Amino acid sequence: MTTPPSLTSPLSTHIRGAITAAGGWIGFDRFMAMALYTPGLGYYARDARQFGLMPAGVKGGGSDFVTAPELSPRFGQALARQVAQALAATGTTEVWEFGAGSGALAQQLLEALGPQVTRYTIVDLSGSLQARQRERLVAWGDTVQWVSELPAQMQGVVVGNEVLDAMPVQLLARVDGAWQERGVAVHNDAFVPADQPTALRPPLDVAGSHDYLTEIHPQAEAFVRTLADRLQAGAVFLLDYGFPEHEYYHPQRSMGTVMCHRAHLADADALQDVGEKDITAHVNFSGIALAGQDAGFQVLGYTSQARFLLNCGVLDGMEDVPLAERVMVQKLINEHEMGELFKVIGFAVDSKACPWNGWQALGFAQGDRSHTL
Repeated sequence: MTTPPSLTSPLSTHIRGAITAAGGWIGFDRFMAMALYTPGLGYYARDARQFGLMPAGVKGGGSDFVTAPELSPRFGQALARQVAQALAATGTTEVWEFGAGSGALAQQLLEALGPQVTRYTIVDLSGSLQARQRERLVAWGDTVQWVSELPAQMQGVVVGNEVLDAMPVQLLARVDGAWQERGVAVHNDAFVPADQPTALRPPLDVAGSHDYLTEIHPQAEAFVRTLADRLQAGAVFLLDYGFPEHEYYHPQRSMGTVMCHRAHLADADALQDVGEKDITAHVNFSGIALAGQDAGFQVLGYTSQARFLLNCGVLDGMEDVPLAERVMVQKLINEHEMGELFKVIGFAVDSKACPWNGWQALGFAQGDRSHTL
């Protein structure tokens, strides 16, 4: 078995050129965008397997991380119950999925929803991932479509599992009491962190005078505003790891949340092995909720992944499934696994043309935490 050529050198050369052209410094958000999405070189734009149960070196493995749909089809089946309710409540028949990864969630939703969905549109920038998705979803023919950008108007139910965490973030660092924007420079042929003065601030005052590193999320919030602008009828369900604002900017969370993932291991150094590992940041769900609300969405609810899936019947019929599958479902809902760290937020269109009629989303029927945002 031959080792694939490293993508680090050509991608690093590309990023170094951008830093030089920008005068020797770029913001971390631009660095993250290039590291993940540079065509042919970025982590999500290369021809490699990112999603799966097993890391590299394990028979049948080669993935860097596992997402909920890969753990158990019951994840998609439970989410499908919420999507079905939302389609009926909004009078729509289309589903839009952002960042469909391996296509596992799309397959689960399509199998569960059947003829209730007349069109399933995947928005994914990665050509290699689109190819995997097309192979997996071939049975649904023209029902499944792919686009690389949103139309001016759309309708239906939007889903996004672990999409917001992959959107580039800006880093803010309080050093010796002064706020700086932390970006990336080059020193001795290596990427290094570098700070510049900024008027940007976290949305909450961070108590204390200790050094503090954190993120702000203008791209993720702009994404939600764009959805609110273009979605004419329907609903949105976004699942990801993160916190409400008062937890996100807690004084003790002084090292930020940026993390990298490779071969099912995590590290916090985004400037090393660029292009060979995922870069993510936790989601500030308060900012996401405010962005949607200010743009005209109605917040349907906000809760933990565990509570959302339980509300949607993820445990229904579990007594009849094999032990191995039960173990995987427990990973989805256990507090020390994905159940508490991952959250779900829902939005509904609320406009003069399509007023929200007050329908109660199934996934938030019990345990709604919207009051904590």
